[in-house]
Amino acid sequence: MDHQDTRIIIRNPFGTMDVPSPDDGEVMAYAAAAALDGGAGDVNAAAWAAEPHRDPLDGVWSSRWNGGADPTIPGDAPDRWKQGRAEVRVAGDRLYLRFDWDNGRRHGLIEAVCEEGGRLVGKYINLTHPAIQRPWVGRIVDLARIDGRFPNGRLDFRR
Repeated sequence: MDHQDTRIIIRNPFGTMDVPSPDDGEVMAYAAAAALDGGAGDVNAAAWAAEPHRDPLDGVWSSRWNGGADPTIPGDAPDRWKQGRAEVRVAGDRLYLRFDWDNGRRHGLIEAVCEEGGRLVGKYINLTHPAIQRPWVGRIVDLARIDGRFPNGRLDFRR
């Protein structure tokens, strides 16, 4: 009797569902048009995170996003910031950002390739509702700030 290999290989270091096709055509098209300069005038430049700053890039962060209303949060609006906790892990040329919002009831994951100059190109998946997937582009400004955007708004990280 033949036995099939049923091992599931997971790329991300969190052991959750992987981001499907994090460098597909939609991601590359969005990355070609999206810009983040990391400047002092960026909406993510002012400190807003409660997490203490620690080196290196791996570790605990704070997250926030806007640009979409979460239908499970009463009275939510697209321009309202949804804040939560995050964890960043680096694996080779990939950066994985796992984050939550709604007091930890909702979760997301970003898988991005680290390009020259700290630019990040990848995709976001809503782990609570996996059908929701979006291209995401980011910039590592420093060890306490990652600016990010997706087609509907912002998805930033601070510590």
